[in-house]
Amino acid sequence: MHPGLNCVYEWRNLPWDDCSIRFTFEDYPIIVIQSWSIVMAQINPHINFNGNCEEAFEFYRSVFGGSFARIMRFSDLPDAGGMFSDAEAAKIMHISLPIGANALIGNDVPEIMGRVNEQEQRSKISITAASRDEARRLFNGLSDGGQVEVGNEGDDNADAFFAMFRDRWGIEWIVDFFPPSPGS
Repeated sequence: MHPGLNCVYEWRNLPWDDCSIRFTFEDYPIIVIQSWSIVMAQINPHINFNGNCEEAFEFYRSVFGGSFARIMRFSDLPDAGGMFSDAEAAKIMHISLPIGANALIGNDVPEIMGRVNEQEQRSKISITAASRDEARRLFNGLSDGGQVEVGNEGDDNADAFFAMFRDRWGIEWIVDFFPPSPGS
């Protein structure tokens, strides 16, 4: 480096990652390059099933692609012997399908804990697609065998896309895409 030219890299551990690079010449600032990236917790939807979690997640994987990050059955629990029948032991205790930076998580509810009402008003899983084509593909895949509640899925002239539906397992979904507004 040129005598008198100084480069300082700063890193501060704040609620967000904050770093900067400062170039100075004889203590006079020349340029400061600064970057912030907010570090946040992830929100991952978790769905309960009545014994058909594996079937549902194989279907979700066929729509979203990828592979399971983790599959754990009740039989995988230490000292699970005698706790569950053979049929219950084979059910899913935890399954995780990464989708982008997040994951869809699910499990079967053991019969000793009761049943999940698959037609109750549960929270919806909302997907904001990167394009209208992706929104249509996800909608077509996830709604196959399900029941469409609301949507413009048949409107090929619309720029935006919005659909709300239940899949074949009664899980409620929203798929949308809104193109960026001009100038954004």
